[in-house]
Amino acid sequence: MLSETGIRADGNGSRYARFGRAEWAELRASTPLVLGEGDLAALRGINEKVSLREVEEVYLPLSRLLNLHVRATQKLHGTTAAFLGRPGPSTPYVIGIAGSVAVGKSTTARILQALLSYWPDHPRVDLVTTDGFLYPNRVLEERELMDRKGFPESYDLKRLLRFVADVKAGVPEVAAPVYSHLSYDVLPGEAQVVRSPDVLILEGLNVLQTSDGRGGEQPQTFVSDLFDFSIYVDAREEDVERWYVERFMTLRETVFGQKGSYFKRYAQLSDEEARRMASDIWARINGPNLRENIATTRKRARLVLEKDEDHSVRSVVLRKL
Repeated sequence: MLSETGIRADGNGSRYARFGRAEWAELRASTPLVLGEGDLAALRGINEKVSLREVEEVYLPLSRLLNLHVRATQKLHGTTAAFLGRPGPSTPYVIGIAGSVAVGKSTTARILQALLSYWPDHPRVDLVTTDGFLYPNRVLEERELMDRKGFPESYDLKRLLRFVADVKAGVPEVAAPVYSHLSYDVLPGEAQVVRSPDVLILEGLNVLQTSDGRGGEQPQTFVSDLFDFSIYVDAREEDVERWYVERFMTLRETVFGQKGSYFKRYAQLSDEEARRMASDIWARINGPNLRENIATTRKRARLVLEKDEDHSVRSVVLRKL
């Protein structure tokens, strides 16, 4: 039987295991809850209602699984170093998190960063989003790609690949560009410096994609080739579209009205006009990008978090092989 993610999730000999929420929660074992309500409030995205109960039932078991993987990988690197007779540079464990706009992948990434940093085996956990690897607006305008922002061709994929490769190779300091959602652009001269973390979480629309969106001969190496583990945050498209519209309405009343906001022109729209604008943006940009480029990568993820209409995770699909 095929799940809603298009992944064969049950049956004898399946490569995948499906867990309902209660069944997955049991895999938490004795993992302690280290976050309080105040911590969680700082991690939630706009209009998301992640509860401490969901952290206990979904994210604590996931952090335990990831901890086991990181520890095993660290031991393997140690074994290889012993065989070669010389210590090598520290090799960060890289986790990719993919999913649609407004599906909640950023919140997932922040919660996992917070939980994983409490494990003594890997206290240094960095989080980088791929937004900074978008081409600056001036480049997108020159290439007539402003209405394709978020599509594969709007990213500097070579720079993104080089960044992850350097981190993975143990380069002591690696800089990632910084993106501002207020100005809707990459900030010139700004950088997030990653300094030999134990774990790097890379979150973005495009992290599991295997195309640069330009056609022709495609790159032989993809960012996901450097991942140790990958997660896809999934939901029905109609739910994600509704969440996007709701988030747009909230931003219209908050961030859009701030000085320097790229979307300031939307702050004065009526409710009806704002909803119509958000639906139009979804229909022209985010919806097609989800269907054509993002949803097609679900099957490449090691683990899929399947969300219900209220944003809560209802089930987990884990690739066993």
